[in-house]
Amino acid sequence: MDTDDVLRLIQEVAAEVVTPRFGHLTDDEVGEKGPGDLVTAADREAEARIGEALRRAYPSALVLGEEAVADDAGLLDAFRTADHAFTLDPVDGTRNFVHGSPDHAVMVAELRAGEVVRSWIWQPQHEAAYVAERGAGAWRDGERLQRPPVAADLHGVTGRRSWVGRALGTLRALELTWVCCGVDYPKLVEGAADYAVFGSTKPWDHAPGSLLLTEAGGAVGHFDGTAYRPQQDPPFGLVAAADAEVLALVRGLAGALPLPRR
Repeated sequence: MDTDDVLRLIQEVAAEVVTPRFGHLTDDEVGEKGPGDLVTAADREAEARIGEALRRAYPSALVLGEEAVADDAGLLDAFRTADHAFTLDPVDGTRNFVHGSPDHAVMVAELRAGEVVRSWIWQPQHEAAYVAERGAGAWRDGERLQRPPVAADLHGVTGRRSWVGRALGTLRALELTWVCCGVDYPKLVEGAADYAVFGSTKPWDHAPGSLLLTEAGGAVGHFDGTAYRPQQDPPFGLVAAADAEVLALVRGLAGALPLPRR
């Protein structure tokens, strides 16, 4: 499938099984995978349909869907050694989706030999399509994206609520992200924030946006100085930044954040 084919696939599936349920979910269409970890009928149906299409087009590739991992954690082990793989988040920002926020997205990333080579983010309520190809750039609705210059007073956000309000060194206190990586990374690219710090590093959350951001001139890396690679068993903590200089500054200060025990 070429890049446009995959984008059309996720747009069509979203139009058929995600958007019709937005604001119309019934009680029996919403459940929990764990305490506070919501899943809906839209998540499951969208993942099944997109995953089936990707497997049909790429029979030798591993498709790592968020909902499939919830049912079979062993898929993560297979993903870590796969030469060709896709990550799939059928409704990123499920809690937003359930509670009526337009800040949710459908996301796919393609990896070859451990590197993200293509990625797609479709925000159905905002009708915004973000696509990136390694070495070829990042795009929104067909227009090339380039990260704007950083603000003099760096604006940082975090998806971890316990970190909201904390300041890294002399930087401004962290604010809450849009609580959806499929919105957070595009917002970083477009200059709504200069950096984001995340605790969780699940590949389906970060693989798509990491390529979008780096192809637009940004940088992504772990708190401990290691590069971000979705297939590695990651250390806790990830920084996504406007550029390499901001990344180096922020992860040099991120040790002040309280980390959970591993």
